[in-house]
Amino acid sequence: MICPVFRGKVNEQGVLQVDARFDAWLSTLKGREVDVIVRKKRKQRSLQQNRYYHGVIIKILADHCGYSPEEMHEALKEKFLGTQERDKHGLIKMKSTAVLSKDEFIQYTNEVIRWAAENLTVYIPDPHLVDF
Repeated sequence: MICPVFRGKVNEQGVLQVDARFDAWLSTLKGREVDVIVRKKRKQRSLQQNRYYHGVIIKILADHCGYSPEEMHEALKEKFLGTQERDKHGLIKMKSTAVLSKDEFIQYTNEVIRWAAENLTVYIPDPHLVDF
């Protein structure tokens, strides 16, 4: 089951105010046990970061390695975001880059750039030095 994410705000009295759609979602779960997670809102990566990742990092590495951009993206996710855990089907669990916060995405791209330099001797230019 795909679970939606609802945005809310904790007011000055410490009361959580949530989007009205939240109540509608709750009504679909009557009688069930649920997990409730509340965390500070995370900054999502910007469109600029996304364009740099796909238009520069992925393109350069895919060209160098002979992969399609999709194959390169999947290979990097497995290398840097995969875990040793396996799901019930025996497949490696991997995070999607879409769920990474802005800071996590910066860390991920920095790891990829460092790995490319050290292991492939591939230089990936700083985002301020290229048009993408």
